Amino acid sequence: MAMAVLSSSLSPLSNPLSPSSSASNFCCPRIYSRSYHLRRRLIRPVIASQLYPAETFKLDKSSLVLAETLSKDQLWAAACLRIRSFNKFGPSYGIDDHKKYLAEREFEALQERVAGKREGFRRVSCINATVPLSQISSFADDLCAACKFTDNGEDRVVVGTLDLNQCMRLPDEITGKRPQPECHYIGIGADFLRAYLSNVCVAEELHRNGLGYALIAKSKIVAQEWGITDLYVHFAVDNEPAKQLYMKSGFIYENDEPAWQARFLDRTRRILLWTGLPVNYGM
Repeated sequence: MAMAVLSSSLSPLSNPLSPSSSASNFCCPRIYSRSYHLRRRLIRPVIASQLYPAETFKLDKSSLVLAETLSKDQLWAAACLRIRSFNKFGPSYGIDDHKKYLAEREFEALQERVAGKREGFRRVSCINATVPLSQISSFADDLCAACKFTDNGEDRVVVGTLDLNQCMRLPDEITGKRPQPECHYIGIGADFLRAYLSNVCVAEELHRNGLGYALIAKSKIVAQEWGITDLYVHFAVDNEPAKQLYMKSGFIYENDEPAWQARFLDRTRRILLWTGLPVNYGM
C-alpha cells in the first residue's frame, strides 16, 4: 500500500499556502483567508490526509525503532518530515526559506504540545519511526538531509511520525462519542479515556513498508499505558488508501463531517473512525 500522508494533517496540495484542516468559530460563520488557515494549522494538531503511489525502497526493519520522543533534535526532524509530507512545493525562488519557516512553526507547536502547554489536552506524545542514516542514504539524499538527527552518537532519520492526543476533542474536528456516559460511574471521564491520532505521515520514499501500520500499532500500546479505552482517527473522505490502512488496524466507522461544515472550512469532508482498546486495570 502506498502511503504519503496517512491520517492527520494537511492534504498535500500544489500550493503550500493552501487552507488548513479547520476554522474556529461555528457560531459566527465567516470565510477565512488561506493565510489565516496557514497561521492556525501549525499551532495545533491537524487532521486531513492524502496518499500517493510511488516506487519505494524495501526497508530492512531489523534496525527500525518505533518510540516516543522528547528530544529536540528528533522533534525537529519530525517537524521537517511533516512539512515535507503535507505540502507539495514547486520550484520557486526562496522556497527553502519558506520550508524552514513552516518547519520552525511546526517545531515550536510540537514542543508546546508534548510539554503539556496546550489547553484542552491532557497529554500529547510524538511517536516516530526512525532508521540509521546509513541504511537509506544511498537513495534518499533529500530525506536524509531534511529529517536527520543524532542519537547516542548515531545518525538516524525520522521516516514516519504521528501524534497521540489524550483529549475530549481536536479543534474543529468531528468529536468522538465514546466512551459512553455509563463509564463515568467509576469517576473517570471521557477526557481521560479518549484519544485521537493526528499528523500521521510516512516518508514517500519508504511507502509500502508497513511503517504506517507499525506506527499505529505502537500508538495503541502507548495509549493503553495511558489508560485510553477509545482511540479515534480522522481521514479525508476521498482517501481510500488511508481508509484501508485504518480498517486493517482495527478502526471502524463512527461518524462523518456534514458537507456544509467542510465547505465552510474549505476542505475535503472528514470521516471519523474509532477503535476500542482493552482496559488497563493497572493504570
